[in-house]
Amino acid sequence: MRRREFLHTSLTLGSGLVIGFHLPLRGLLAQDAAAPAESFPPSAFVRIAPDDTVTVISKHTEMGQGVYTGLATMIAEELDADWSQLRVESAPVDAALYRHLLLGIQGTGGSMSVPNAWLQYRTVGATARAMLVAAAARAWRVPAAEIAVNRGVLSHASGKSARFGELAEAAAKLPFPTDVPLKTPEQFTLIGQRLPKVDVPAKVTGQAPFTIDVRRPGMKVAAVKHAPRFGGKLLSFDASAARAVPGVVDVVQIPTGVAVIADHTFAAFRARDLIEARWDFSAAENRGTEEIIRDFSALLEQPGTVVQSEGDPVAALAATGNRTLEATYVFPYLAHACMEPLDATLELADGIATLRSGTQMQSIEQQRIAEVLGLPLQNVKVETLFAGGGFGRRGNFVPELDAEIANIVKATNGQWPIRLQYSREDDMRAGNYRPLFVHRLRAALSPAGEIVAWENRLVGQSFIENTMFGFLMQNGMDPLAIEGAAHLPYRVPNVHVDTHIAKAGVPTLAWRSVGHTHTAFSKETFLDELFAMAGKDPVAGRLALMQDERGMAVIRAAAERYGWGKALPEGRGAGFAYTESFGGRVAEIAEVSVSAAGRVKVERVVCAVDCGIAINPQIIEAQVESAIMFGLSAALFGEIRMENGEVRTTNFHNYPIVRMHEAPVIDVVIMQSTESPTGIGEPATPVIGPAVANAYFKVTGKRIRRLPFETLS
Repeated sequence: MRRREFLHTSLTLGSGLVIGFHLPLRGLLAQDAAAPAESFPPSAFVRIAPDDTVTVISKHTEMGQGVYTGLATMIAEELDADWSQLRVESAPVDAALYRHLLLGIQGTGGSMSVPNAWLQYRTVGATARAMLVAAAARAWRVPAAEIAVNRGVLSHASGKSARFGELAEAAAKLPFPTDVPLKTPEQFTLIGQRLPKVDVPAKVTGQAPFTIDVRRPGMKVAAVKHAPRFGGKLLSFDASAARAVPGVVDVVQIPTGVAVIADHTFAAFRARDLIEARWDFSAAENRGTEEIIRDFSALLEQPGTVVQSEGDPVAALAATGNRTLEATYVFPYLAHACMEPLDATLELADGIATLRSGTQMQSIEQQRIAEVLGLPLQNVKVETLFAGGGFGRRGNFVPELDAEIANIVKATNGQWPIRLQYSREDDMRAGNYRPLFVHRLRAALSPAGEIVAWENRLVGQSFIENTMFGFLMQNGMDPLAIEGAAHLPYRVPNVHVDTHIAKAGVPTLAWRSVGHTHTAFSKETFLDELFAMAGKDPVAGRLALMQDERGMAVIRAAAERYGWGKALPEGRGAGFAYTESFGGRVAEIAEVSVSAAGRVKVERVVCAVDCGIAINPQIIEAQVESAIMFGLSAALFGEIRMENGEVRTTNFHNYPIVRMHEAPVIDVVIMQSTESPTGIGEPATPVIGPAVANAYFKVTGKRIRRLPFETLS
């Protein structure tokens, strides 16, 4: 979207965004940064204090992805501030002002934080700069055009100069400029630099506030005993042994189970495990993993909701002389497995509820707390803390964790601040997984080896059905669950894609890279198999089918950096995969070795990414490396197993992640671009699995149809 279009859209959406631009700077530029945050109106995006500190208010949650640094860089760039001046605070809950410009609520997700704030935060910085320049021009009686701004200092050829803080009060009294110019890429001095992340010092010293660190006067810790099967209902319970545990202050029933409230975490966990409960499983999910796969697979035999239909693939598949290929893929439930298990803190005082949490969805959680406690929305405050990982798990479309803690506070009449704490086992068995999916693909090759037909049928659960995002459903189809399956980046004349939303009682949720997590694997490994049948090189074959110049450049860059086509030692193979997601293009090459026992080890990964303008190459590299490791762990080991409706996967001993000694060497190539930035936190995740699978074929001659790889051994 062009800047003019963005501003027009912002104005027509309502006054919230305009207020966000206009009100925070007037009267705020001169505020003292040492004053408590609540003394400032909640409409601030930036504050400039007399001590020259520039405080950026982040409307997005920092989960380790570097969003605080990215947003601060945008404002600092246009403001011409010195990087050492920058500070970042989380925004208060105010959906009208701090809304995600694409989601329409205050929240973080979909690798959209930087793209949707790109013009907004830069405009804030440019506006603040213009006001400071105007104040200096008036004080020095010189034309504003003659004033230079560099690293937090304004200066004039006459020798006059002033720091930001010296002009903040005067600037706040001036008329607000309505149309400030933004820099062009060749004028950038901070964007594109490897600036240090603003949140690292606090995290290194232990000062960074995570939910698990919250301590409030009189606070208690709660743990919940849940039904062992999803959808199970509590019939009765005996908490006599739990109440006898030292430190336990109460045991209460809530809609999702039984909550123990104690003075500390150990007592809460110990007492919770002593509760004897009886459950009704008549409406629960009582199937195991294999039964769910069986039932989902049966739907592959029936036509589904059409997603894309072009040409006549049926005729092309039936044509004599064409060679056909068919494959069925199975993808398991996956947990998010964040470093910090699920937790939240809620305090009710004088009719005001304050939620302290590393949430990704402030608006949704504020609303749920208000509903349970019967409070007006404005009486629910949200303090967004650092999150120890998110990957979608803290972006709950149905915030059951907040409903639980609100019900606990309600049941105890708000007499204590409560921190609801999940153990690792609670977190792993809590559901809200990446859905289980099965795919069936069919394709036809002409006698000349050209792909002339492509069919894909996908069966799995929805991410958004029966949630506030249900309005995104299209003819009973969830576009997020199957994104990437249709409208391939490759030219194929005859294409048909359809899908079934399968029913299961297992709660699902967006997982890093959402639908691409499974669609990229099936289409990129299937495509690789077709190229092998046609005797074509996987890289050259993809390039021949593409038209997008940016995508082709990414593929060539990865191949060149790796040295595609070079001879490898015995027992090693290299595989290639490509995807387009969240506006970005990613090409990955994985070099793997396979032990005599069949154990796969990824030795090296080359990843080329085009994510538009690289705001901070260091953060992009870290995000890509993280995405690769996350996706690799899932591909090699990730699987939530269920038997008779009960989750058997409980901790990292049976849901392992790639360890340091197993990690590959990762080489990231960032494409130079002047395009607006795209998402980068997720696009590299889904590509690593198919790249490894294609490399595995080179070594073993075997194709991977079911994940994880661990099921092979």
